[in-house]
Amino acid sequence: MTVQTVSDSMLGKFVNELEESFIALILGLMTIITFINVILRYGFNTGLIWGLEVTSFLFAWLVLFGVSYAVKTTANLGVDALTNLLSPGARRACALFAGAVCIVYGALLLKGAWDYWANFANLPQTTGRWFPTGFEEMKRTSYRGWYEMVDTPMPDWMRFMEPVMNDGEHYEKIPRFLPYFILPFGAALLLVRFVQATVRVWRGRSESLIVSHEAEDAVEDVAHLNRD
Repeated sequence: MTVQTVSDSMLGKFVNELEESFIALILGLMTIITFINVILRYGFNTGLIWGLEVTSFLFAWLVLFGVSYAVKTTANLGVDALTNLLSPGARRACALFAGAVCIVYGALLLKGAWDYWANFANLPQTTGRWFPTGFEEMKRTSYRGWYEMVDTPMPDWMRFMEPVMNDGEHYEKIPRFLPYFILPFGAALLLVRFVQATVRVWRGRSESLIVSHEAEDAVEDVAHLNRD
């Protein structure tokens, strides 16, 4: 069981609908591409050369995008057997500590994700070992916008980016900075969700970052049996 934490504002509802629609779109595209590839392979002894690569990247987008959505809806599994033995104040303190740890983790993840993706987009990596202290000076070898995917061809309608990202040279395959963009984007979104979840605990709107799913489901099952 999850607790929805969607804002009642129009913007909050719009963002929630956008997230859910995007996740459903990714899952639908994965299903369609895989289904077509299976039919072509076993029915016509052929297949989509780029099918596996696109499906793999879509799955990565689904996972990394879905992680932040799970945090927002408190859909992550957790164990609260020990914290339930504590007083309400102690439980709140534990939840705030857990939130702070998650925020630090999200910040570290965002730095690593940006540093990995940045050069593929011809952007500088950050300086600093753990947390960013600035941006590195771009070297000749830092510009990696010419790196391409292995099998997925470049659509003609996307060639507008070639003058900026590839010095006017034509891409034969889709450049890597596009599918890799989910790394910093997903990490940034996850960090935002961690901050929002911690703020909810701080303001007293929530007692924990997670929901004890098994316990709540068991209570509902027993209540349902008693009603019957």
